[in-house]
Amino acid sequence: QAHLAESGGGLVQPGGSLRLSCAASGFTSEKYAFGWFRQAPGKEREGIACISGSDTSTDYADSVEGRFTISRDNAKNTVYLQMNNLEPEDTAIYYCGAEWLHCSIRWSPRGGEYEFWGQGTQVTVSS
Repeated sequence: QAHLAESGGGLVQPGGSLRLSCAASGFTSEKYAFGWFRQAPGKEREGIACISGSDTSTDYADSVEGRFTISRDNAKNTVYLQMNNLEPEDTAIYYCGAEWLHCSIRWSPRGGEYEFWGQGTQVTVSS
């Protein structure tokens, strides 16, 4: 019954911005950590940002730190990823996932411990 649904992807020019949303349903999400991952053709899934449910601390991959911001609105059961100064290298399918309490990009760069996953949303950065 647990379900995650991403939205907000699309086509944007280099230097532009997008905000992705991940809506959770079917479970109590407040104590779950949420992560954003992406996968480009021919590459492994890459964790880029996560926010913990235990203490709401955040963690970012080096490739996006300073450009992307993860946040959550527990009242709306929704997690966001604000993406600024987008580059062509950011082109990928973006997925959100959830795991219990705590997350770490460094300790789980591919999100193997995540329990729930969304279907993904395409982000294309091109001029």
